[in-house]
Amino acid sequence: MNNLKNLRVAIVHDWLTGMRGGEKVLEIFCQIFPEADIYTLIYNEGSVSSVIASHKIHTSFIDQFPLKKTKYRHYLPLFPTAIERFNFKQYDLILSSSHCVAKGIITPPDAKHIAYLHTPMRYVWDMYEDYFGRDKVGFFGRLIIPYFANYLRMWDVTSSNRVDWFLANSQHVANRIHKFYGRKATVIHPPVETELFETSQEKREYFLIVSALVPYKRIDLAVQVFNTNQKPLVIVGEGPELKSLQKMAKGNIGFVEWQPGFELRKFYAKARALIFPGEEDFGIVPVEAMASGTPVIAYGKGGALETILGWDELESSARTGVFFNQQTAEALSQAIDKLENIEWDYNFISQHARQFDKKIFQEKIIRFIQENIIEGE
Repeated sequence: MNNLKNLRVAIVHDWLTGMRGGEKVLEIFCQIFPEADIYTLIYNEGSVSSVIASHKIHTSFIDQFPLKKTKYRHYLPLFPTAIERFNFKQYDLILSSSHCVAKGIITPPDAKHIAYLHTPMRYVWDMYEDYFGRDKVGFFGRLIIPYFANYLRMWDVTSSNRVDWFLANSQHVANRIHKFYGRKATVIHPPVETELFETSQEKREYFLIVSALVPYKRIDLAVQVFNTNQKPLVIVGEGPELKSLQKMAKGNIGFVEWQPGFELRKFYAKARALIFPGEEDFGIVPVEAMASGTPVIAYGKGGALETILGWDELESSARTGVFFNQQTAEALSQAIDKLENIEWDYNFISQHARQFDKKIFQEKIIRFIQENIIEGE
């Protein structure tokens, strides 16, 4: 750590508008480098933790735009220009946390840039249709957006060459970094505060979803299944799909707004199982559920395959969840039935989650910097 203290460090993050998985990574970066400056496109004061807010925060010209607090994504075509205007001449190391444009910064030749990628820019790659499909935007949007998307893809690939080292939050993301950018990435799974969760041996009958209510999370699929099986389902979350999901759901399905951490941990601890029906790059929520000893029913793609041990009759006690391999009501329903007939080892599930603890993440980040920046000089 003494060598790290001698580095002049800048941290870059896409935007500071709330505390989600990316901000948990940023928080660890801030703890490793308490004197580092933060550069970001937009900063909504009061939206992030005191650990992050205690740093000197530099924002882009977009932070001065009208409606930036809630409509900042509408300025997406301007993001590359905004992120490239930051000046990093006074720094030895730039550490970026990126799911959009933060990795595209321009750094001086003698500075090193480590980019921790949560995902390549999903808006213009594999989830383009989820954000800009025919049913998501109007007529004029369908005419204009493809041209912007083409420009953003070209910029995204070109700017990837400015990064010295890529870190990926999962092998799933590392594979996409290689596909889209032709670059190799070291996998360091993101931090989860597993020590905050307590294992409960007394599970109730309700199933649980903890999620932003947006289309690609496929919460509608779970609602469809639980409308039919009439089992109790609690959905904790907010988002643009809330009203349509409430309208779709029957009386056995309850909706709860976002909860503070201590309350959310109670929901995790007592749930029969967590339902995770979408494809995620990593998925912190399943790890939080498992840290509470709660098994997970997950769609068998993406980061879930790296954190959940799917049911195997030959190793029945060493499992943490059940996968379903098609995003259909029938497949999810069958997975629920399978889980109901398994006797789970809640202590094993909880112990399995500990390998993703934030202390392990911090140790791996420090070791990577020591080996590649300090010892590599």
